[in-house]
Amino acid sequence: MTLLYFDCQAGISGDMTVAALLDLGVPLEHLRTELAKMALPPESYALSTHPTERQHVPALTFEVEVCDLHTHRHYAGIDTMIAGSALADPVKGRARRIFRRLAEAEAQVHGVAIDDVHFHEVGAVDSIIDIVGTAICLDYLDVEAVYAAPLPLGGGFVESAHGRLPVPAPATAELLKGLVVHGDCPEGERVTPTGAAILSALVTRSGSCPAMSLTRIGSGAGGKDFNDCPNILRAFLGTNTVEGAEEVREVSCNLDDVAPEVIGYVQELLLESGALDVWLAPVQMKKGRPGVVLSFLCEPEELSRLSELVMAETGTLGVRYTRQRRILQPRRIEERDTPFGPVRFKVSRYGEKPEYEDCRRIAREQGAPCRYIMQQLLRKEGP
Repeated sequence: MTLLYFDCQAGISGDMTVAALLDLGVPLEHLRTELAKMALPPESYALSTHPTERQHVPALTFEVEVCDLHTHRHYAGIDTMIAGSALADPVKGRARRIFRRLAEAEAQVHGVAIDDVHFHEVGAVDSIIDIVGTAICLDYLDVEAVYAAPLPLGGGFVESAHGRLPVPAPATAELLKGLVVHGDCPEGERVTPTGAAILSALVTRSGSCPAMSLTRIGSGAGGKDFNDCPNILRAFLGTNTVEGAEEVREVSCNLDDVAPEVIGYVQELLLESGALDVWLAPVQMKKGRPGVVLSFLCEPEELSRLSELVMAETGTLGVRYTRQRRILQPRRIEERDTPFGPVRFKVSRYGEKPEYEDCRRIAREQGAPCRYIMQQLLRKEGP
């Protein structure tokens, strides 16, 4: 299984991502050839790379010279352009997933429908190339799982087409939900909307580097110089050659005086806060009292935070935990066109199934049972 870990000490942007992946060995000519499969006029942009340094650390820069002045586009048009291209299906799936996360964040922030989202900076040719280029490079490197380090929030303000915005910008902040962040850095924009969308859409885990056999390291340079650290994004490529190398923590506690509604709320809150799994089991406790064992899995670095959440929400006086190793079945998320619209599928070597959240959304939109939607999506002929 090929793994990729983004070391985001200085942050992440679209051009830094592509530069780091090119530095891992993706030929620039391959990127040009694949991008030509989209309906972007070849004379509308020019690509180039060159070696550079940030605080004496070598890195590669990736630059897009845009010649097309018509850079403002709607999400629906971008999605249609990628879906109708001759790119490979995994590439299209990843690129469309990234743009959909951007559209969802913009729609949430501005209170508009997703298809009506009007991208300014993000819809420009250079950002389309950054996002589709990332998907092309990941496919070339045969990456099966993407991980990322905690992200610096930055601070201050940034000028945009929407005016002066706080850092992180509202759409960027929306995209950072579910990712591990920290405030241990000076002011400045450290994570761009494109960089946040790439991680939000593709990352399997945000936090520590997974156990892997390291094969290559690529470094992509950002356009700015920071005083506190070299402005580079490092990409570590490796393979998970050891079965069960993924270490997690299993945490549990016994509850016998907590309302069922509260336990259900805590279960939802844990999943929203980064728990890998949550489950409940009925037990009979001392003096014959009925109780519930609340258990969850989490990454090692999330143990303290999620344990505090459980203790604060339930009032339990403590939790217990054990170290566990788990064997992960290689899987990927593919976004496919269906009669119900775009739907994400979780695909492994032993089968596939549509994502529950998409099925639930469609069921509510259609006024149909969720199990019916799932059944129809799993039929090759469709509804």
